[in-house]
Amino acid sequence: MNKLYDEMLRHADPAQVEGLMRFFKTGPGQYGEGDTFLGIKVPVTREVVKSCWKDVDFKDLEECVTCRYHEVRLASLLTLVEIFSHNRKNLKLQKECVGFYLSHTDSINNWDLVDLSCYPLLGTWLLDKDRTILYDLARNGKTVWEQRIGMVSTMQFIRHGQTADTYAIADILIDHPHDLIHKAVGWLLREAGKRDVQALKDWLEPRCHAMPRTMLRYAIEKFPESERRIWLNR
Repeated sequence: MNKLYDEMLRHADPAQVEGLMRFFKTGPGQYGEGDTFLGIKVPVTREVVKSCWKDVDFKDLEECVTCRYHEVRLASLLTLVEIFSHNRKNLKLQKECVGFYLSHTDSINNWDLVDLSCYPLLGTWLLDKDRTILYDLARNGKTVWEQRIGMVSTMQFIRHGQTADTYAIADILIDHPHDLIHKAVGWLLREAGKRDVQALKDWLEPRCHAMPRTMLRYAIEKFPESERRIWLNR
């Protein structure tokens, strides 16, 4: 019996399905095209994970992360994060969690699945390790989601006062054509700027003329309104 899978199915709410499908852009030609939903919102999924994670093994996670239902895939990733986070002294198990994560990036196929899992797991793991994998994902990722993992994972570094990788990976992605990458890069630049706003301005100075407008808007969101207008007009 897969307790996580069964509990998620039990919380299905058909009345929420249509709204979630619109929100996650599942229509023809949209980034979430073809995805299917049970109608479970994130707070409910988190409650299910909180009640189940201790009873879940990697076989259960495999069934869930490859499930056609978006929320079940999210539940599997959040459960993986819980297992990883509660076993800080078990490096072998943590490494297994990271390996599982990286071997299932084809199932991490929307922005929420990326953003709620990559930095508490992969970013945390890499805090004291070589970070080449993030550069490889950003530069050579097979999907926009793998590239987004490369960027958003640096959130954990920022939270530990380390911003160099955020700026370096932003440079890799600055010419990316996809709006979801523009938003992710801008968001992480903004977070880095909270640590050192002058460092952000120094990074933006030679780049703002050519970078995507959405990326710039996100990056300068916390600047005073008058200053934002100056940057945008440039």
